[in-house]
Amino acid sequence: MLKKYEKASEQVSIKGMLKAREAISHYIRPTNLTHYSELSRLLGCDAFVKHENHMPTGSFKIRGAINFFHTIPKQNVENGVLVSTRGNHGMAMAWAARWFSVPCTVVVPENNNPETNRIIESYGAELIVHGKDFYEAQSFCDELVASAGYYYVEQGNEPEMLNGVGTMGLEIFEDLSEVDIIVCPIGGGAGCASLLKLAQAVNPEVEVIGVQAEKAAAFHWSLQQGDWVVIDQADTVADGLAARSVFQLPYVIMRDHVKDVVLLSEEEILQGISLALATTHNLAEGAGAASLMAAFKCREKLRGRKVVLVMTGGNLDRALLEQALGYSPPWASSDDLK
Repeated sequence: MLKKYEKASEQVSIKGMLKAREAISHYIRPTNLTHYSELSRLLGCDAFVKHENHMPTGSFKIRGAINFFHTIPKQNVENGVLVSTRGNHGMAMAWAARWFSVPCTVVVPENNNPETNRIIESYGAELIVHGKDFYEAQSFCDELVASAGYYYVEQGNEPEMLNGVGTMGLEIFEDLSEVDIIVCPIGGGAGCASLLKLAQAVNPEVEVIGVQAEKAAAFHWSLQQGDWVVIDQADTVADGLAARSVFQLPYVIMRDHVKDVVLLSEEEILQGISLALATTHNLAEGAGAASLMAAFKCREKLRGRKVVLVMTGGNLDRALLEQALGYSPPWASSDDLK
C-alpha cells in the first residue's frame, strides 16, 4: 500500500523546495526566526522560534497551498478543489484558491470552531459540515469526488504541498545554519516530513524531534508497531494535532529518521499556550505552542544546543485561550527555574 508513496517521496526534495520558494515569494514573505532570552533561560539552550503564526492565514499551511496551485495543471482543477480540514489547511486552500481563481469546497467536522468556519467562508469557499471528526470529514470527500468531479487535495499526500511547506526549512537554515535540533508538531505530518527531508539534504546531523498529543499519537504508535497506524479517535484541544493518522507520504519520509516523539497531555498543551504568551508575547494555538512545551518537557536533552521551535500556527479561539490562561505556567513547580 505504501509503495506509491515511497516513490512519491522522491519528488519532495531541496530542488523542489527552491522552486517552491520562487513561486510563493510573489504572495507571502519569509517569517521571522526569533531568539528569546527568557525562553532560552528556561530551557537551558539557545531557543529560536520560527513564527509561522505570522502567515496571512495564521499558519504554515499557506506555503503548501500556494505551491500546489502554482504547480497543478489548470485542467486538473477546472471543476474545483475539495479539501477536508479542522481549520488551517482549509483556510490556506481557500485563501490560495481565491488568488488562483479556482472554486474551493471545504468539508469540516461537526462542532468545528465557528470562527474558523467563518474565515473559510470569508475567503470565498463553500463550506460543508459533515462527520464527527476530521477522519469522517475526510472519508465523506470520497463521495463528493465521485459525484461532483472535484480534485480532492489530500494535504499530506501531495508532494508539491510538502515542497511548499519545506520553504520554511530553507529559511531556518539560512537564518541559523548552525542549528542542532528542530522541534516540530506532528498532526498530518507534512510539516515535520518536509523539514526532515531538507535537513537530510543540508545537514543530516540536525535532529528533528516530533511532538504529538497523547490523545492523538498516531505516528508515535506507528513507530512502536513498525507500520502505518490509524487510531480510533483523536480528541484533543489542539486542532492541528487532532489526526487519527499521519498521511502516508509523510509517514514513509519520517518513519526511519524521526526517532523521538514527545507526547503532551491536554494540560501540557494548554500550559504551552501560556508558555508561548509569557516568553514570546505571541498567541499560539495548541499545535503551535506544542513545540515550546515539548522543549520544556525534554529540556535536559536540549541543554547547551541551538534549538528551533516551530510555532506552526496562531489560530486560537477565545474560549480555549481563556481555558489556557487558567493553568499555571509549566515552570511554577520547578524551583530551579523560578
